Amino acid sequence: MLYKEIPSQRPVTPLLDTINHPQQLRLLERSQLEQVADELRQFILYAAGQSGGHFGANLGVIELTVALHYCFDTPRDRLIWDVGHQAYPHKALTGRREQLVTIRAKDGLAAFPAREESEFDTFGVGHSSTAISAGLGMSLARRFKQDPCHVVAIVGDGAMTAGMAFEAMNDAVAHHADLMVVLNDNDMSISCSTGGFAKHLAAIWESGQSVNISENGEAYIQPHPEWAYNSRLHCAATDAADNLFKAIGFDYFGPFDGHDVEQLTHVFEALKKRTGPRLVHVYTKKGKGFAPAEADQIKYHAISKVNAPAAVATAPKYSDVFGQWLCDEAAQDDRLLAITPAMCEGSGMVQFAKQFPERFFDVAIAEQHAVTLAAGMACEGVKPVVAIYSTFLQRGYDQLIHDVALQNLDVTFGIDRAGLVGEDGPTHAGAYDYAFMRTVPNMVIMAPKDENECRQMLHTAYLYKGPAAVRYPRGNGLGVEIQQEMTELEIGRGEILANFNDQQDDTISILAFGSRVQAALEAGQALATKLDVAVRVINMRFVKPLDTQLIDQIAASTQLFVTVEEHAVMAGAGSAVNEYLAQAGVVKPVLNLGLADEFMHQATHAQMLHQAGLDAEGISASVTQSWLKHKQTVVC
Repeated sequence: MLYKEIPSQRPVTPLLDTINHPQQLRLLERSQLEQVADELRQFILYAAGQSGGHFGANLGVIELTVALHYCFDTPRDRLIWDVGHQAYPHKALTGRREQLVTIRAKDGLAAFPAREESEFDTFGVGHSSTAISAGLGMSLARRFKQDPCHVVAIVGDGAMTAGMAFEAMNDAVAHHADLMVVLNDNDMSISCSTGGFAKHLAAIWESGQSVNISENGEAYIQPHPEWAYNSRLHCAATDAADNLFKAIGFDYFGPFDGHDVEQLTHVFEALKKRTGPRLVHVYTKKGKGFAPAEADQIKYHAISKVNAPAAVATAPKYSDVFGQWLCDEAAQDDRLLAITPAMCEGSGMVQFAKQFPERFFDVAIAEQHAVTLAAGMACEGVKPVVAIYSTFLQRGYDQLIHDVALQNLDVTFGIDRAGLVGEDGPTHAGAYDYAFMRTVPNMVIMAPKDENECRQMLHTAYLYKGPAAVRYPRGNGLGVEIQQEMTELEIGRGEILANFNDQQDDTISILAFGSRVQAALEAGQALATKLDVAVRVINMRFVKPLDTQLIDQIAASTQLFVTVEEHAVMAGAGSAVNEYLAQAGVVKPVLNLGLADEFMHQATHAQMLHQAGLDAEGISASVTQSWLKHKQTVVC
C-alpha cells in the first residue's frame, strides 16, 4: 500500500497486535507476512508521527525486518543494526510496540538500539559503520565458547563507505567467520551516497543479474527484474558475480528486492545452510510506502511530531550561521575549500555546495579521512574548513593529533552539535570535545556566546595560521543582530559582560563558556539580589588559550570562582581554570558546573539542561549552596 498521510489515530493492526515476541511472528504462515508488513508500516507512520524522529529509513526496512525476525531465532541469533536509524520496526516486533510513541522522549525508548533496553538490542549503536566489527566479535566469541549462533549485521550502503566496515570485512575473511552481512542499499545515508563505492553498487544493479541461492544453499546466476534504482550515477555495467565483496573473500548473493518479504525469507533460510562470511545485497527505498517520503528522501530522513505546535523561528540556527559565514568567507578568499563527512544538510552547507561546487568535498561517512584530507590540502597552501559534529570528531581524534596538530597545519574546524543534543541521546552528545582538544598542542579552541560571536569566531579561526576550532551548539541562536562585517577577535581574550551589585565588597566571579553565557547572566543577576553580593559574569570565549591575564586581574577581588560549561566537568574548560589557578598559586574556592561523569539519556534539550543544573535556575541554586557554605567556613 502507498500512504499519503501520517495517521493521527492509532491504526487498526489485528495481526501485528498478536506479535509481542518474534516467536509469535514465526508461528505465522509465510503468506501472512505481507499483511504483517503492511500493518507494521501503518503503525510506524503513526508512532513516528506521535514521537518525531527518524522516519524514512524505518519505512524502508519494514519487509527486511519482518523477514529477519521470521527466519532467525532472535534473541539467541544476533541481529546488529548499524547506526540504528532504522530500528523502529525491530523495536515494534520485540515487545516494545506500544512504547514506540515514547521514543526519544524523557524516560521513553532510546532513539537507537540500546543493550540496557532489551535483550533483542544486541549492540548499542548510534554512530555509523560499527555493526560488522561488533558482529564479527560476537561470532568469534561464540565460536570460542563452542556455542555457535547466527550473527547478522545489517548495514546501509552509506555506512559501507567508512573504512571501519572494510577493516571488519577483511578480518572476517581472515578468520573465516560465520557472519552474515546484509547490505541495505538505498543509495542514501542521510544525503545521497557519493563516491566510488556508490558507483560500484549502481553498476551491480545495472548489470541486470543476481546471484541467487537455491533451497539447498547453492548459488546460481539469474536475471533480476527491472527495478528502478535511485542512483543518479550512470555506470558501465559489471557482472553481479564479479564484485568487490567477492574479491575480498565474501560469498555474495543478490541483489534482491528488499520489499519482497517472501523472497527474503527464502533467501535467509537458504543462507543459514552455508557458513563463512556471506553478504546479502538487498535494494530498498527510503520512505517506502509513504508517498511524500519516497519523493523527498532527504527531507523525510527525520520528522518532527505531527501534532507539535509549529516552531516560531526567532533566530537562525547555528548551522545556518556557519553556512552563511562559509559562503561569505569563500567569496573573499578563493583558497577556502570545505569538507564534510556526509553532513551537507545538517552542517548548513547546501548553499555553499551550490555556489562553489568545485570547492565542496563530501567525503561520505569517513571522519578520519575528512580530517587527514584537510591536512593534505593545507600542505598545498589552500585553507580547508572541516564541518563536523562534535560526536563525530571523536572518530577522527588520532588524525586531529597526528596529521593536523603535530604538523601545525592551517585547518579550521566548525564543530556543530556541541554539548547536549536532546532527543538523540548520549550517542550524539558533544560532551567531550573541550577535553580531547585542549590537551593537544597547537590547538586554538573557541566557544561563542551567541550567533554573532559565532560568525566572528569562525572568521578568527580561519585567519589563524594553525589548527583552530569553533565549537557551537545545536539549534537556534539567541536572536541577536549578526554583523555582516567580519572582525578578527584577539586570540585568548575574554570579556567581562556584567558586574551586578558591584558596590558590595564580596564578589562571585562566574566564568562562563559558550552556550552557558546567557544562562550565567540570568543567574548572576538573580544571585546578586538574592545573596546581596557582587556578581561578575565573564564570557571566556577561549577554552585554549585561556585568558589567564583576565583571571589574574579579577583574582584578588574574587571570593568564589564559578565555571559554567555545557561539557563534561572532568577535564573540561573549568578544569583548565583550576589548573591555572593552582599553577599561579591562587588559593580560592572554585565551583565547577557542567555535565556529571555519566551519560545522559534522551529528553528535550531544556529538560537535559535542567537535570544537569545548567539552566539559570540550576546555576543559581548551585552557586547559592556553594556561597553559603563558603561564608559559613569563613565565619568558623
